[in-house]
Amino acid sequence: MKVRVGIVGLGSQWETRYLPALRSLVDRFEVRAISEQVAHRAQRAAAELGVAAVDGYRALAARDDIDAILYLADQWYGAAPILAACDCGKAVYSAISFPFDPEEAEVLRRRVEESGIAFMAELPRRHAPATVRLKELIATRLGSPRMLFCHRRVPLSAVHPNEPPRDRASEARDLMELIDWCSYVVGVEPTSVVAVRHAESPNAQTDDYQMMSLDFAPGAVPGNGALAQISCGYYMPRCWEEAVSFRPPAALQVACENGIAFIDLPTSLVWFDSVGRHQESLESERPVGEHMLVQFHRKVTRLVRHVSGLDDTLRAMRIVQAASTSQAEGRRVRLALAPDA
Repeated sequence: MKVRVGIVGLGSQWETRYLPALRSLVDRFEVRAISEQVAHRAQRAAAELGVAAVDGYRALAARDDIDAILYLADQWYGAAPILAACDCGKAVYSAISFPFDPEEAEVLRRRVEESGIAFMAELPRRHAPATVRLKELIATRLGSPRMLFCHRRVPLSAVHPNEPPRDRASEARDLMELIDWCSYVVGVEPTSVVAVRHAESPNAQTDDYQMMSLDFAPGAVPGNGALAQISCGYYMPRCWEEAVSFRPPAALQVACENGIAFIDLPTSLVWFDSVGRHQESLESERPVGEHMLVQFHRKVTRLVRHVSGLDDTLRAMRIVQAASTSQAEGRRVRLALAPDA
């Protein structure tokens, strides 16, 4: 069954991730219309695909020839296209930053829940071939994770011209993605967080560096469960090309009961156990963009309603907020577990 889709927002990964994926999955998706806040980009992309360029996300969501919305990039109207899709009963694939305000986030969650639509929040680190293989190794060879070291170094001035400049919200999204990745690898929710930050001045609108330690200890006493150290650095100018590429740390290092693994997304995985070094080639796996859209297609075409990733993303947002409290007050902050955790 083909799912007829309308696209809202193109962003920096349209040419490299989404367009190739949609072309490869032409037997599953049929693009019918495109809406983008930069009108000439919508017209150019629509002409390339031979579809309609629609002026406004509400008009796109209301079209009778569309079954689902692919919301692929942050736009000035925030989560409003998702709410419009809920009103029109259209499924949603969301690659955007969710509202950071708790009340707005709860409204979004409730509207998606009440609408009965299929919904999938994009979590590309989970679906990367290296992560999928790591989860298999944890279950079969490496054993449970004990310590995780997750680092992201973002060169300054690396913002795409069609995206907003870096601010607190974009930094929060960076951290949310890493928090979700680590939580997914460990397989349980963290129970407490300790965090620090560095900025040029107390009133700076952005940070140079943020770091947090997530403790996954099951009881009230920290330190007897898995521990994840997560950091994001924004301290290196992009023009320092040699420095940017010099000795970058592994995106994720996982020390397990029976070995250790090093990941660089999307396909690099090297792991060690008592036998020695193992390096796996994952380039032949389905690209992450295709893999995520295949998952979305399955959710839309199933008769049972399915919501994926929304609660996980909002949980990561709450952890970022708790980390901000830890930074401001200089203390460990306990995290409230979900009712089913």
